[in-house]
Amino acid sequence: MKENSGNTRRSFIRKIGTSAAVATGLPLVSNARKSGVLLLEKRDKQKIAANDRIRIAVIGTGGMGIGDVNTALMVDGIEVVAACDLYDGRLVRARELWGKELFTTKDYREILERSDVDAVINATTDHWHQKICLDAMEKGKHVYCEKPMVQKSEDGHAIIGMQQKTGSVFQVGSQYVSSIIHAKAKELIHAGEIGEINFAEAQIDRHSARGAWQYTVPLDASPETVDWDTYLGQAPNRPWDPLRFFRWRNYRDYGTGVAGDLYVHMLSMLHFVTGSKGPNRVMATGGLRYWKDGRDVPDLHLGLFDYPETPEHPAFNLALRTNLVSGGGDNFLFRIVGSEGDISIGFTGLTLRKTPFPKDPGMSLNSFPEAMQEAIKADHYKKYPPKASLVGPSEFEYKVPSDYKGDRYEHFVNFFDSIRSGKTVVEDAVFGLRASGPTEAGNISYFEKKTVGWDPERMKLTDQV
Repeated sequence: MKENSGNTRRSFIRKIGTSAAVATGLPLVSNARKSGVLLLEKRDKQKIAANDRIRIAVIGTGGMGIGDVNTALMVDGIEVVAACDLYDGRLVRARELWGKELFTTKDYREILERSDVDAVINATTDHWHQKICLDAMEKGKHVYCEKPMVQKSEDGHAIIGMQQKTGSVFQVGSQYVSSIIHAKAKELIHAGEIGEINFAEAQIDRHSARGAWQYTVPLDASPETVDWDTYLGQAPNRPWDPLRFFRWRNYRDYGTGVAGDLYVHMLSMLHFVTGSKGPNRVMATGGLRYWKDGRDVPDLHLGLFDYPETPEHPAFNLALRTNLVSGGGDNFLFRIVGSEGDISIGFTGLTLRKTPFPKDPGMSLNSFPEAMQEAIKADHYKKYPPKASLVGPSEFEYKVPSDYKGDRYEHFVNFFDSIRSGKTVVEDAVFGLRASGPTEAGNISYFEKKTVGWDPERMKLTDQV
């Protein structure tokens, strides 16, 4: 936003927290400010009528599936009635968590035939996402699908078509786009508070075995307790391997590596905040530096993405990094840089720093004749007129309240609101493909050692651009 006076900034401070939140259905931002800190307000609790209850089932009851169901059950009017997994122990655990009367099965198709299931959570491995989503919508179920939406971008178009054909509500589970923090970042950027975007960066480093996908293998893992043949699906046929089942993210046959697991979150956040449809050129490098445990995906991954100029934003560049054996500990960074400031986004809030364009015409001015110096100054200040001083601090922090239930909760609230009222979801199949497609391009770039093109409008891989 171009400021001409202190009154302009005071007016802006009074207005922030309304327009973007209203447009997305997200919680508003408090007008209270103290020492440059604004508190983000949580959503008001809704009253749900008895006949508005939504019955859900989960397909894939690993760590993510359990987390999704437990979060969904925090929303008023939600009941879990069925669970599916290919490992016996997880079905036992599902009944321990959600009641011994819970219907459990190893065949997800049995869940889709149930008339008491309104919506399914698809928390399976990446290589099963498309088929289960298509089958579920074909059977009239609403679908919450974990990210990335698809393993291969070409599979995403069928999901888009099925959602349009059936009218089912379809939400991709990259929950950051439902965060009140990102709603605030979106509003600040569109108000021009950091000027024109020119660069963004994100870093997600891990320093734990769990963060490096070294998931626990149960003591009874065997072909007798796991339906291995069904698990393989369309993947290459292989003999039983518990690591490929329980640590599936380590393998290209079933997962999408660092890009699909983590970068898709960053792309989703960035696209939501900027309104972007995606990059048109992707480059990646990295390597297998530490976890030499039989995996075939890198544990160090670096990605560069070129975003072209569009009506929504100027051209800018994005840099992503993940290190799954970070000696410096677990680190997270998401920063958007503009011509007049930057926004750093964390898990509990964000920080806006204002850095107006330099007021002087440059350090070499004194080496020119005095008459020329005056002419240069006049020309400079004509192009870049000095701005009025800021009212209040030039750095602002926005914090969520201590009792905020989190973005995953808000993401499910949006999903269930859409089922009840027809409200638009924040992350539909088109949005999901525009986030997952560039991650596939990054994987291709890494493995084939080349720059890969992506068409964000048509949502297709292209030749290098």
